[in-house]
Amino acid sequence: MLPVVAHGEPEPLKEIRIAVPDLSVVATHSGGGLVDVVRDQQLFEKALAEQGIKVQWNFFKGAGPAINEAFANGQVDLAYLGDLAAIVGKSNGLDTRLLSATARDIKLYLGVLPGSGINSLAELKGKRVGIFRGTAAQLSFDAALVSQGLTEKDFKVINLDFSAATSALVAKQIDATWGASNLTALRARGLVNIPLTTKDLNGAGSIQSVLVGDGAFVDAHPDIVKRLLAAQKIAEQWVSDEANKAAYINLVATLSGYPATILQSDLGEEKLGQLFQTQLDAPFLRKLDSSIKLASEQRLIRKPFNTADWVHKSALLSQNP
Repeated sequence: MLPVVAHGEPEPLKEIRIAVPDLSVVATHSGGGLVDVVRDQQLFEKALAEQGIKVQWNFFKGAGPAINEAFANGQVDLAYLGDLAAIVGKSNGLDTRLLSATARDIKLYLGVLPGSGINSLAELKGKRVGIFRGTAAQLSFDAALVSQGLTEKDFKVINLDFSAATSALVAKQIDATWGASNLTALRARGLVNIPLTTKDLNGAGSIQSVLVGDGAFVDAHPDIVKRLLAAQKIAEQWVSDEANKAAYINLVATLSGYPATILQSDLGEEKLGQLFQTQLDAPFLRKLDSSIKLASEQRLIRKPFNTADWVHKSALLSQNP
């Protein structure tokens, strides 16, 4: 007699694969923000310990574009992404669900060579600018340009990842780049000037980041998603305590390889509890909708959509009791 095989029974979940853009300049990995706190305190692992489910953290130097490719190949269940990469993936047909905010209004910087005399985006017209295409930095740069009546067509934009862009700038192979801690680290060594940030543009170009999940995974494991969001909330509460700010900066410095003094310069006057809110509140969703519209206008995506069609409804309900 043949053995009876049960049909329709899902395989028990043994592992969750989480993708993160790797922002580190050393052998250890850093995603910055809530990612480093969640991972360091093993909050996801603790939430899943009773079920014996492992958490596999996968860090991608190729950032958002590489993570979208991994989603397309079925290699990722969840991912922390900047706004543009998440938007591009959804627009290109990836079945992702928007699960939470992870950062908002993160400032970026314009880095130029000392002595260049460039103090504004307008003064950069016609020059070579290194931008990591397909990432939040590109959308940030485009938003900053639009605020000044400019577009990428006004510049000679060269696609370079963050490390390559900073190297090219120091080597005087490009005239400017748009980035974050990679530029403040060079400024501390006197290698670049930072004439402006998104703060100087009234927030135009500030970055939002999100947690998204593969649609099939989210639908099949609603309890797991809820536990992960709850674990993430613990990290949010931890960084919201100003008493933990120095510990947070030291943690990210250790994992990323950037000196703590650089991160202190970046975050010194920032309220981490405001930067790293996870709520999918109306202001955050409006900003994402604006980013989707801008990405469409700048032809970074072909098919615009609304966040209302992207938000995972049960995740939204769990965050807005």
